[in-house]
Amino acid sequence: MGKPTGFKEFEREAAPYRDATLRIGDFHEIYTAHDTPRLITQGARCMDCGVPFCQSDDGCPIHNLIPEWNDLAYRGHWRDALDRLHKTNNFPEFTGRVCPAPCEGACVLGITSPAVTIKNIEMAIIDRGFEEGWVVPQPPAHRTGLKVAVVGSGPAGLSAAAQLNQAGHTVTVYEREDRIGGLLMYGIPNMKLDKRIVQRRLDLMQAEGVEFASNAHVTDGNNSALSVTQLRDEHDALLLTTGATVPRDLPIPGRELDGVHFAMDFLRANTRSLLDSNLEDGKYLCAKGKKVIVIGGGDTGADCIGTSLRHGCESLTNFELFPKPPSERAPNNPWPTWPIIFRVDYAHQESAAKYGSDPRVYGISTLEFQGDDNGRLRALKTIDVALEGGKIQPIEGTEQVWEVDLVFLSMGYLGPEHAVSEPLNLEYDERSNYKADYGKYQTSVEKVFAAGDCRRGQSLVVRAINEGREAAREIDRYLTGSTLLP
Repeated sequence: MGKPTGFKEFEREAAPYRDATLRIGDFHEIYTAHDTPRLITQGARCMDCGVPFCQSDDGCPIHNLIPEWNDLAYRGHWRDALDRLHKTNNFPEFTGRVCPAPCEGACVLGITSPAVTIKNIEMAIIDRGFEEGWVVPQPPAHRTGLKVAVVGSGPAGLSAAAQLNQAGHTVTVYEREDRIGGLLMYGIPNMKLDKRIVQRRLDLMQAEGVEFASNAHVTDGNNSALSVTQLRDEHDALLLTTGATVPRDLPIPGRELDGVHFAMDFLRANTRSLLDSNLEDGKYLCAKGKKVIVIGGGDTGADCIGTSLRHGCESLTNFELFPKPPSERAPNNPWPTWPIIFRVDYAHQESAAKYGSDPRVYGISTLEFQGDDNGRLRALKTIDVALEGGKIQPIEGTEQVWEVDLVFLSMGYLGPEHAVSEPLNLEYDERSNYKADYGKYQTSVEKVFAAGDCRRGQSLVVRAINEGREAAREIDRYLTGSTLLP
């Protein structure tokens, strides 16, 4: 805990972002410098709650020792706080930036007052660790001689690789993109997670002995691709962490028009061009001067909003199918479950700063896309909807037409691609994910494991890290008969 009476003395004060009107002019991170006195005060609010739900199953999926490092930060013991943080989290510099903080939703103080600013404190601890030179490569003391292949370099694959490497196994991570990092590199925009932060951790892992292979398209071995069956045969274990990358489509009239794009295609191309040429090569979808509509919310929808604003779009609207959430928890959404409430993300704040209002329109469904004679998107038609008896129902007489040049579909993901799994004849669950029991991660094929979104479906970075760590533990047990990995 922090100060015994801190939760009664101090109000929640989250770290502010950079000024919205300024930050939309660049792709630098949105965060301001860490304010140590404020962080210490916020750490003081961590109360002696007895049972810390923040690190329970309802809170942090990796069971971070939150009260411990909150207390250490409050007392100024930053190095000790870093050691506690790294005990459960391989990449706190990622989660401290992009995690929605379910820990704060489960904070005991949150029953009656605003929760502790856990995420801000986590980010400050790890950033200070790098600044002070406390985070250094720690290669294993010995090697087992056993080899593990990891296909996919997102948070699940990287956390598994880090853990398996620490156990002494020789680990190679295969990634089909030109850069390692998966979702962390190309799925999350630079203003939320600077790619130098990602590369810094990759460099550390490489110094510790993890091997990376980019541009490694692992499938059936045809067309210059790597053979997944050969990888399995040449390694003592194979872990699939390929993510949930099949986007949910919107199959309505006009879907084929030029100007309708999946959100991740937009975000991936933008980040690659930004890293390759600072957007000078033109190899991305540019929203400059365009009327933009984002269909679907969540983090990916917000990232499309933020990226379009930085391009200099003419207008921006965000369609949400469901009604506007309440400002406080509903009776059927009690603590410590994740609070389903109205939130203003960084991109919504930016859009309001530029255009004067929140970009979101709730309770609306798109009926068709409309184009010109050249097959170019020019408008879309919608109808208002209401939630009745748990079902979405259209409201007659509410149709309207919206002028639009670019539409980004951000409606979630259906599951993993199967180019890697089909040659292995893996079994799937009812949602097309790779079938492997939670906690065991063993697929239907001998010595092949699966973890992260390809196993559980679309979820959070922190849950992917959790699954990668646990899969590493089970792979280590499979290889050696026992394990010391957590």
